[in-house]
Amino acid sequence: MVTIHQGEAADGRISTVSTTSQSYPALVWRRFRKSIPGMLGLTLVSLLFLMAIFAEFFAPQNPNANGAAFAPPDQIGFHTKEGLTFWPVVYAVTEGDDLDPITFQPIMAPDLENPRPLAFFVQGWSYNFLGLIPVDTHFIGLSDGTPLHLLGTDKLGRDILSRGIMGSRITLTIALTAITLITVAGTLLGITSGYIGGRFDLWFQRFVEIVLAFPQLPLYLTLTTLIPVTAPSYLFISFVILVIAGLGWAQLSREVRSKTMAMAKVDYVRAAQAIGASDGRIITRHILPNVTSHVIVSITLGIPAIILLE
Repeated sequence: MVTIHQGEAADGRISTVSTTSQSYPALVWRRFRKSIPGMLGLTLVSLLFLMAIFAEFFAPQNPNANGAAFAPPDQIGFHTKEGLTFWPVVYAVTEGDDLDPITFQPIMAPDLENPRPLAFFVQGWSYNFLGLIPVDTHFIGLSDGTPLHLLGTDKLGRDILSRGIMGSRITLTIALTAITLITVAGTLLGITSGYIGGRFDLWFQRFVEIVLAFPQLPLYLTLTTLIPVTAPSYLFISFVILVIAGLGWAQLSREVRSKTMAMAKVDYVRAAQAIGASDGRIITRHILPNVTSHVIVSITLGIPAIILLE
């Protein structure tokens, strides 16, 4: 007669079950990396950040160098005098002999007779890489060293593409700094107001309503005019960040407050209060993780909104 112990049978059934637990960020990343659109968006955003960080390297021309005003964009093709080529070439857009029948201005056309090979990692204007190492290598340019204007030039003859790449650094700096201040202030104040409640919540919400009552865009424009034009650029950027953050935290704080008030009534939060858990532990272990998803969505919507506002 063979005797089978229940404990041994149970151990055999659950031997293949993994008991390893994962943290909340690990679970989010595990689910996010399975999303093809999400990973594609993350890749594009990462490339934009890299371009902003190494803006001098990716800018084909000196953004402050003057040239021909309102020069049309150069055109890229794959045709030379010898025929088709697999390596891209650039055609300068020049004035032709024909006139436009309506404006009577010379018609602009690419100079197909003089193609210039497009090159990568070319030498150009000098700059300090990461502000430390003097270099003159750029990601894209022309092999003969002539100016490359893929988006043309402005009224002062400055390359529009290079100025846009350099300006992306300032734009992203303002957006990221402002959204960080908005997120920290809005989340902390919203959780505090919703968790404490009472008179503090009553009067604080009246203050939030006053902030939300102002029309934001006209107020932004009015406040930014307080900085004189002759002020240093860092002072103007800092003031813009403070203005955007000073008016943008109110909406997030109200949303987080409502989430906090709902979470404060959940059974496990009440149980934590009953066993004597401190308010700080309840907020950090139970309430804050449950409002994080809403805060992340607010950040993803807030960054492009701030960029458009700039």
